[in-house]
Amino acid sequence: MSVTTSTTKTILRAEGFSCPSCVAKIERQVGRIKGVESVKVHFASARIEVVHDPAKASTDDLVAAVAKAGYTAKPAAF
Repeated sequence: MSVTTSTTKTILRAEGFSCPSCVAKIERQVGRIKGVESVKVHFASARIEVVHDPAKASTDDLVAAVAKAGYTAKPAAF
């Protein structure tokens, strides 16, 4: 029996990255949200890729978690 969850990938653009250690802080904070399966922060391009269940974790939840880590993020158009 397989359980199918509908996950989506959301790309956020972040601002204020100054050091690679920022990456771990953001990944930890966003990774704590229920419904988030994976978080990958791309330091060089300031992109945050999040695979999540939108029914449990909205884009607003993701942006709020990044803000909690001390950075500004917004959904990317691409």
